[in-house]
Order: sequence, then structure tokens, then C-alpha cells
Amino acid sequence: MKKIDMLTPIGILIGISMVVFGVISSGGMSGFLAFIDVPSILIVLGGVFGTLCVSFPLKQLKNMGRVGKQAFQSKEINVEEIVGTFVHLSEKARRAGLLSLEAELEQIDDSFVKKGILLAIDGVEPEMIRELLEAEIAAVEERHTRGRSMFEKAGDYAPAWGMIGTLVGLVLMLKSLNTPSSLGPNMAIALLTTFYGALLSNLFFQPIAAKLAGKTEHELFVKEVIIEGVIGLQAGQKSRFVQAKLKVFAPVEKRKLEEKREHVREA
Repeated sequence: MKKIDMLTPIGILIGISMVVFGVISSGGMSGFLAFIDVPSILIVLGGVFGTLCVSFPLKQLKNMGRVGKQAFQSKEINVEEIVGTFVHLSEKARRAGLLSLEAELEQIDDSFVKKGILLAIDGVEPEMIRELLEAEIAAVEERHTRGRSMFEKAGDYAPAWGMIGTLVGLVLMLKSLNTPSSLGPNMAIALLTTFYGALLSNLFFQPIAAKLAGKTEHELFVKEVIIEGVIGLQAGQKSRFVQAKLKVFAPVEKRKLEEKREHVREA
């Protein structure tokens, strides 16, 4: 079940708040309004969008919003629950055989787990199971990398377009030195485009790319745990052995807590 990842909007809000606080505390509301310049915003956003259109196919760009949405969502993937699931399945498989696991598939939501169990039930060799599931992992990683690359490139392009806007503003300013009234607006374009480009890159595009990379890393890690569980099932390993093997993938804090509980039970 997906939930809202509150850290992403909170982090962006904190960053924006610090900028707004710094501006208002120094120049008041008039100073804040001086940082709003529509032409500067259009130069950066329009330039970034244009370069993304050149860099990526339309089919991929259409998915940018959906990909970015993942940074604001949190999908609960509990390694301990996965370990428990495979311990239960291994116990049932040793009692009633692998074919008995077909009845358990309806209660499993993860399609990757289902696929692995079906391969085990069909009697596919462990090496082939690992090869097939790792091929799917590679496909997931490639798909996520392509989606994330749009935000990484946008993070690279935004400061560059900020500099382009600065050059535009400087040229306009130098050409209108004889017209003092135009110096202010042109100077605003020259400085604010760099500001907007840096802000978008470092507070939005690059952080979202980093968040997506972290989510991908965790998802692939969980799939590796699943592969080990499926191989254990197919080999007919005892539930305690499956549990011991998969427990090494659990966070260190969780393992230490479980070890303490086991010591207490033994005492």
C-alpha cells in the first residue's frame, strides 16, 4: 500500500521557507517581491523544458509526472514480513510439497514473489530461476534509471539556463546604458535567472532524482531477498535454515533486537 512520503514535500517547503525568510528578514515584503520576475522564470522553465524535449523521446517525457510522483509516495516494503512469508511457505512445502503452495498465491500481493514461487512449483532449476528473476531485476533497474534521468538532466540544465538568462540580461543592460529606467528590469533578469536555475536544480530536480535513486536501490535489495527465499523453497530447505539465511538481509538494529529476544526465550 502506497502512502504519502511526507519528507519530500516537507524538505522542499523547508528549503523554500529558508529562502523566503532570508529575503524578507533583510528587505521586508518589498524585498520579497523583488525576487519575483516572470521573464526570468519563463527563461529557466522554458529552457529546461525545451532541452528535455531535445534529450528525450515524447513517450518518455509523458511519464515524467508519473515518475516524479513516486518521490512523494512511500510504499511499505517490510523485509521482516518477506522473511516470515518464506519461512511459512518453506514449512508448508516440506509438509505437503511445492504444489501445495498454489493455494497460498492468492494471499500474496507481490507479483515478483508470485512469479518466483510459480517457477519453483514448476520445477525450474535454481540456476534458471535466479537467471530469470535477476533479468527482471535488471529490467526494473533500467526502467527506473531512464525515468530518473529526466530529473537528473533537468537538474543539470536548470543552472545552465540560469546563466543563459544572466547573459541575456547583461546584454540588454549594456545596450540600454543610456536609458536608466531600463537598467533595473534588465539587471533583474540578469541576476534572478541564475537564482531560479540554482534553486530549481538544488531544491527540486536533483533532490527528487536522489530520492528516486534511493527508492530504486531499496526495491532491488528487497527483490534480491525474494530471490534467495525462492531458491530456498525450490531446494526444499528447512524453515529455520531459510529464516537464518534471509535474516542477514534485515537491518542490523532489527537483527540485534531479534537476537536479544531469542536469548531471553532460551534463558
